Amino acid sequence: MTPRIDAGAEVDENATVGDGTTVWGLAHIREDAVVGRGCTIGRGVYIGPGATIGDHCKVQNHALVYEPAQVEDGVFIGPAAVLTNDPHPRALTPDGVAKGPQDWTPVGVTVRHGASIGARAVCVAPVTVGRWALVAAGSVVTRDVPDYALVAGSPARRVKWVGRAGVPLEGKGDGRFRCPVTGEGYTETTTDATAPVGAVVLHRDDDLS
Repeated sequence: MTPRIDAGAEVDENATVGDGTTVWGLAHIREDAVVGRGCTIGRGVYIGPGATIGDHCKVQNHALVYEPAQVEDGVFIGPAAVLTNDPHPRALTPDGVAKGPQDWTPVGVTVRHGASIGARAVCVAPVTVGRWALVAAGSVVTRDVPDYALVAGSPARRVKWVGRAGVPLEGKGDGRFRCPVTGEGYTETTTDATAPVGAVVLHRDDDLS
């Protein structure tokens, strides 16, 4: 199934758009960007040069995905969300000269499998949003987000755990959680023996590797 690209979209001839993907009007996909199979790329979306979007992703209207972002399969990026690429932005060099490509090195945001970025959220590179994590609408993400974490605020902090269905998990005690939609069980553990207090991760019980 060939991709469906609206006549009002701008897709560079050196970009790759996968089978079954829909690209709506005014979207701009730059050179060497890769968009996977079965995606929906909304109106006014920008995907920068060399950025990668996995299979079966939804990038909603006016989201901005700046290079060199790496977005894995099954990711949702909400309306007007931004994945940045410059932690120290300036229009000029210290000498007062307009900055060019040679004056900075882009750094990207990584969004892991199944994660969701809410509307108007901003992910400030370099950060990684973990698998099946959920960034609440309007949040500003300035540090890595663990797998299955629901983060909110500015700067974003973990407020709950979520499962693959995207709804908050129910605490069962002793670091165990259950998804009220799927019934899947989850277990909370520290990241390692030297982890600071509160540095915890969540595993689905049938995926403890």
